[in-house]
Amino acid sequence: MCTLEKQGNLFILTLIGDDEHRLNPSLIDSIRAALERITAEATGSSVLITTGQGKFFSNGYDLDLASSNPSSLKLMDSKLKSLIFYLFNLPMPTIAVVTGHASAAGFVLAMSHDYVLMQKDRGFLYMSEIDIGLKILNWFVTLVKNKVNSPVAWRDVVMRGTKLTADMAIEQGIVDSAHHGAAEMMKEAIKLGEVLMARKWNGKVYAHNRRLVFSDVLAALNNEIVARL
Repeated sequence: MCTLEKQGNLFILTLIGDDEHRLNPSLIDSIRAALERITAEATGSSVLITTGQGKFFSNGYDLDLASSNPSSLKLMDSKLKSLIFYLFNLPMPTIAVVTGHASAAGFVLAMSHDYVLMQKDRGFLYMSEIDIGLKILNWFVTLVKNKVNSPVAWRDVVMRGTKLTADMAIEQGIVDSAHHGAAEMMKEAIKLGEVLMARKWNGKVYAHNRRLVFSDVLAALNNEIVARL
């Protein structure tokens, strides 16, 4: 599932267990519980770092579960929407440390953080829906439009299923920095977290400003009607 480590006011949430960290209802609930604990325990200026153990950050929804139980896909959609809405309302800066592949809903989870660091020598960002024959959700596309710096780039991400390496993601303004190896990435993420905490921002003000910046994403989350025709 996931673990939560606290270093002062820096929280480190790590996806563990299944190497692919597929976003099934249990994992989504585990992440949500960790975020609620962070909200309860945060004092003063805090920062969240989210990362994944092993080869994947997250390989998206648990499609094996969806195949065996079609209603589970609707449940995963609903739970992920609630999780991302909560993450956008978290009263602190958030950093995703993408040490491996982040695909589909895993891409969305990473992009829902304020800052994204990516490993240079392993992994890619990939919206796989077009390749696996799934209709992409409206709020997924709205989030991509907010995070990718040009219409051509987000067209390629959504409509061509382009697999973005760290260098490509840097060029498109999708990630903030790229580093060699998981240890270096976490070191840089902690350094960034310390810089952000030193600003001593008011968490409620920070969350309010984030909601304004991404108001169309939040509106899409609220308005999304899950349909599989």
